Amino acid sequence: MSEREHFVRRFGDIFEHSPWVAERAFDHAASSGLTAGNVHSALCNAFRAASPAERLAVLRAHPDLAGKLAVAGQLTVDSKSEQASAGLDRLSSEEHARFTELNAAYTKKFDFPFIIAVKGLTKEEILAAFEQRIDNSAEEFEAACAQVERIARLRLGSMLPGEDNA
Repeated sequence: MSEREHFVRRFGDIFEHSPWVAERAFDHAASSGLTAGNVHSALCNAFRAASPAERLAVLRAHPDLAGKLAVAGQLTVDSKSEQASAGLDRLSSEEHARFTELNAAYTKKFDFPFIIAVKGLTKEEILAAFEQRIDNSAEEFEAACAQVERIARLRLGSMLPGEDNA
C-alpha cells in the first residue's frame, strides 16, 4: 500500500464519508508532518478549496442528531461515540420528538442536516444551538462547514499527537 493510500485509509472518514478530502490533502499533510494540527490544516484547506457542491455533499453525509440512523444503530463509530458523549442516545420521548421536529425543519430549510461538534456539550446546549441556528439564513452554510472542521479537529486530536485539541 502506498503512503497516499495509507493516509486516505487512515484519515478518509475524518470528514464524514468523504475520503476525497484526505486524497486532496495528502501532499500538503505528508510534507508537513503527521501531527493533529498539520493534518487538520491540510484537510481543511482541501475542504475549503472544494466546490460548493462538494462541500454540500460533505454536509449531507453527516447524520441527523439523534435521528433515524442513531435509532437504527447505523452511525459511524465516531458519530455514535460523539452523540453518546452528549447524551443524545439517552433522550426522553419528548426530547427525541423535539430533535426530530428540528431535524426535519432544519433539513427542509437548508437542504443538509444540522451539524454541531457535540463533544463537551450537553443535550440542552445542543438543543439551544439548534433552536438559535435554525433562524439563520445564507450564513448557515458557512456555520455548518465550520462545525465540520471542528469535528475533524476533535477526531484528529484523539488519533495524533499535536497541539491543544480545542
